[in-house]
Amino acid sequence: MIIIRPIQTSDYDDLHRIAIESGHGFTSLPVNEELLTKRITHSESSFAADVTQPGNEGYLFVMEDTETGEVVGTSGIEAAVGLEDAFYHYHLGKVVHNSRELGIYNTVETLSLCNDYTGASEICTLFLSESHRKNNNGRLLSRFRFLFMAEHSERFSDTVIAEMRGVSDDSGRSPFWAWLEEHFFSMDFPTADYLTGIGKKVFIAELMPKYPIYVNLLSKDAQQVINKVHDKTVPALRLLEAEGFARRGYVDIFDAGPTVEANKNTIRTVAESQKYQVIIGEVDDASNYIICNTKVKGFRATQAPASIRETAKQVVISHGVADALNLGEDDWVRLIAN
Repeated sequence: MIIIRPIQTSDYDDLHRIAIESGHGFTSLPVNEELLTKRITHSESSFAADVTQPGNEGYLFVMEDTETGEVVGTSGIEAAVGLEDAFYHYHLGKVVHNSRELGIYNTVETLSLCNDYTGASEICTLFLSESHRKNNNGRLLSRFRFLFMAEHSERFSDTVIAEMRGVSDDSGRSPFWAWLEEHFFSMDFPTADYLTGIGKKVFIAELMPKYPIYVNLLSKDAQQVINKVHDKTVPALRLLEAEGFARRGYVDIFDAGPTVEANKNTIRTVAESQKYQVIIGEVDDASNYIICNTKVKGFRATQAPASIRETAKQVVISHGVADALNLGEDDWVRLIAN
């Protein structure tokens, strides 16, 4: 069975392997032993914390194949970004150059450096190994986070964002960053991406242009990738759009990939998920659901057949599913149709 659970110290080797597999552009998992260890430790303390409002917590989950014991994916949520380190974006805007006397009217797009998403919750660190990109595992690895948010709403901000990976080639070259590198940074994209991932962000404030950038002054290659996603990221973007996420004109400062946002309470899975009391037994007339228990530190989620008894607010699940989610008779679950 495929389950999702909080990461633990013993998962370090698997997390390191996933960090290598994820490649360029996956800033939140740098291939760095100290940073990966800190990420796990911080996640463990976040799950253990008694929280009444979002703070610096970071929740990192893993997807485990219980038949083999192998960790095959990761998925994360940051409770409130930018509270300790500045959280940068470019905002796409417009400037009008107008002369009535000369009959000239030109609209120019601009990119302005900002920290507008400070305090927002961020879904992040989504990666699934190639071997398990089947059976809706990718949907599970993304959507279960909204069940966790719905069940533990006090831990997250009203605004939820996701930074989508922008366009880069197999060697890690970003057309957008190539222009910035030439004029301001003298540092290649993988290096800048890595430094950000290990928390060394001071260079952004020191070297990033302070004034709005006129988009039409960028190279044609750079202009063409602004607000575009990497080919491999298209399915993830479509899934989030189906949940109600939308672009608001913010893009990543390195590869110009779009950031999408939604109000927590209007996210489809948050709004439509329901809680039911558990009955363990034979499952008849079942539909497939994403199901999670209601715990924090002992959180578990999976996708499985279940039978709803709506009038009694009960759900029938198998013994195997109950064991996988650490559930007993009369416990409660939160679920959404898959």
